[in-house]
Amino acid sequence: MKTVNRRHVLMIGAGAAALGLVGLDIHPALAEGKADELIKAFTGGAAPQEGRVTISAPEIAENGNTVPVSVSVESAMSGDDVVESVMLVAEGNPNPGVATFNFSSMSGQAGASTRIRMAKTQRIIAVAKMKDGSTYMGAKTVKVTIGGCGG
Repeated sequence: MKTVNRRHVLMIGAGAAALGLVGLDIHPALAEGKADELIKAFTGGAAPQEGRVTISAPEIAENGNTVPVSVSVESAMSGDDVVESVMLVAEGNPNPGVATFNFSSMSGQAGASTRIRMAKTQRIIAVAKMKDGSTYMGAKTVKVTIGGCGG
């Protein structure tokens, strides 16, 4: 049996501290990259146009555990002007993909509401995919005072 001396304990502690610091610096960049990847996959690589998508959320969320978010898309919901789906992304969350809502011409309107967890102050992005293949995007920044994803 090998004995553990003070030097071993200090080396293990320094290594753990270094891993913790590196992990904190890399993690947000990885989450933001994931958000971009999700949006590209959803749109088929096309850059979404600004407009037609409205996000309703509080300016300041006192608790990130449950933040009310609503999204709506301007659409006649007939012919080629039909919203097929809307994806919600929380840029700064460890898992940025929040929800995807699917619609049809029988939906009558393209709108949905949910409550999401937010780790920190960040942008919520909604991307709408239309029947004709076009995509639209809207975004809103929500300030979170107490994070809901372990923050």
